[in-house]
Amino acid sequence: MPLRIGDEAPDFTLPDTHGNPTPLNGEGAAATVVVFTCNHCPYALAWHERLNGVAREYESRGVRTLQISSNDPQRYPRDSVEAMRERVDAGEFATPYLFDESQEVARAYEARTTPHVFVLDAEQRLAYEGAPDADYRNESLDAAWLRDALDATLKGERVPLSHTQPVGCSIKWRR
Repeated sequence: MPLRIGDEAPDFTLPDTHGNPTPLNGEGAAATVVVFTCNHCPYALAWHERLNGVAREYESRGVRTLQISSNDPQRYPRDSVEAMRERVDAGEFATPYLFDESQEVARAYEARTTPHVFVLDAEQRLAYEGAPDADYRNESLDAAWLRDALDATLKGERVPLSHTQPVGCSIKWRR
């Protein structure tokens, strides 16, 4: 059954790039952003700094951001845990970067692309899902759809544009 606006998001605990278990549930988070991403996709790379900027800016407002790679590293070695760890250790992530080895979390969220963004309210109910903004090539958009979704969610309001079409590379499923 598809995850719909207002549904409780599937819970999970995934390891970060150093093997530390990281749960979805952040103690007292006012909102949580879950981003399915990866190391190799040009769309994910184009939106990467915008997503990190949102994570940094909204952290002080109680927003927790988790980025997840669910891609099959056998088919795409650039998405291996080792390659993920290199980027984290180089300071490229403002958030935990988690590995969904079984791909169960991506399937539970019905993630389709990298990136695919999900905003959850304080009760972990889906408030927004889709793309960060209207155009990965236009940095000036600055993840506007994500920011609008967070602003509404933090005010306890319904997100006016609660669903957009995610744009990016497909999740690389295991065969």
